[in-house]
Amino acid sequence: MKSQSAIVPKIIDMVRQQQLPVGTHLAAQRIADEIRVSRSPVNEALQLLCDNGIVVRRKNRGYFLAKDLSKDSLSPKKLKQLAGEDVVSKAYFALADDLLTGAIPAECSETLIKTRYALTASQAQSLLRRIANEGWARRKPGYGWEFSSMMTTPESLLQSYRLRLALEPAALLEPTYHIEPAVIQRCREAEHHLLNGGIDTDTADQLHDRGVRFHESLVEASGNPYFIETIKRVNQVRRLLSYRSMRDRERYREHCEQHLAILDLLEQGRNKEASDALKAHLQATLKNLSSIRGLLGDGRASAAKRGEGRRARCSGS
Repeated sequence: MKSQSAIVPKIIDMVRQQQLPVGTHLAAQRIADEIRVSRSPVNEALQLLCDNGIVVRRKNRGYFLAKDLSKDSLSPKKLKQLAGEDVVSKAYFALADDLLTGAIPAECSETLIKTRYALTASQAQSLLRRIANEGWARRKPGYGWEFSSMMTTPESLLQSYRLRLALEPAALLEPTYHIEPAVIQRCREAEHHLLNGGIDTDTADQLHDRGVRFHESLVEASGNPYFIETIKRVNQVRRLLSYRSMRDRERYREHCEQHLAILDLLEQGRNKEASDALKAHLQATLKNLSSIRGLLGDGRASAAKRGEGRRARCSGS
């Protein structure tokens, strides 16, 4: 389950993208369906927004928007506060970066995590729970943690894109394919948000989630559960590399324009052309992976050379 700190920015994004006016009823279940989480963390996030005067709670009626977020923009400091950029969040990104560069081994103890990132026992457990829920770590039988080898090497990155290249364009050609106009509009608004400044101001979480929502929305419209579940699994694991690749955001403008062109074709019912455009989009991304290969390759190779001796030391208490 996602914490309220991860949900708050998504709710704010939704309000801004849909240009919701003051007084709009923010129904928890509708928000949960929109951002694909359970209702409980949405209610917690709405209460946090209420505590900060952004929404109001009316007895027996729920939460209502109290601020015009299109005008009363939140300061970066306030948004960070609401997004919960605390020690656990910072440790999360630091651990992901260390894992990708080989600064920590693929197997280690909770004690190592706690010590390396200056966490309390409770904070370390919260961090590891989030990582486990995202699918790139698991508790070892008996003792310690093991991080997935998927998405931590240049070759695994290429493999994930080759899988997406095989599946995503094909999903648009399924005989049951039907994408709702509201979905197209929502995706289009997200792309315009990025082109209007979001590329530079969005957090790594927000950028990753926007890209995931676009591609999963297109695949979900196929109505084929095998396509849907496979792509969701790939997207869950590739989160690691998304964060690291976001150091260079120049490519996002081109991606947004390609996304918008695909949406236009789908809106016109030109699925074959949309499928070809999506294939070209993914192929272009594959060609641009050399910079990420450089970021990953050296660190992981160096880590391997350090051998099992270091792994044994890190796996102990």
